[in-house]
Amino acid sequence: MTPSSNEKNLLIVAHVPSNNTRALRDAVVAGAGSPEIEGVKVVVCTPFEAGPEDVLAADAIILGTTENLGYMSGALKDFFDRIYYPCLEEKQGLPMAVYIRAGHDGTGTRRAIDTITTGLKWKAVQEPVICRGDWDPAFVEQCEKLGMAMAAGLEAGVF
Repeated sequence: MTPSSNEKNLLIVAHVPSNNTRALRDAVVAGAGSPEIEGVKVVVCTPFEAGPEDVLAADAIILGTTENLGYMSGALKDFFDRIYYPCLEEKQGLPMAVYIRAGHDGTGTRRAIDTITTGLKWKAVQEPVICRGDWDPAFVEQCEKLGMAMAAGLEAGVF
């Protein structure tokens, strides 16, 4: 299928070090790829695979990370280190959403991501999904809704 000039690109950059975090990422992807949504191409990468070219091609981004010692994963921090300056000027206003798999409360992780994305001048278009505490299968549904809402927003031209 040849992409149309109206097709929007949704980039999902997610750290998936476990089966549970992979399930969250897969749920975001499933939501974003819902058959009701047309005209949105979903690109999925780990933070180590994604680079400035992926961000520059994106119309919106979803970031997924674990909470590691009260901070984002080192993988996501590495991603930010590599894309920050190449994307700083050209991607201001990039619509974004975040989900965090937090064994504790996720506040330090959220704060760290907010600090970097504020510097990039990206625009949070949804409240972060913070999957706190012990594993709960409801986390999967929350992440699926996040993916669907982001793709639907792109499709509708809301952002």
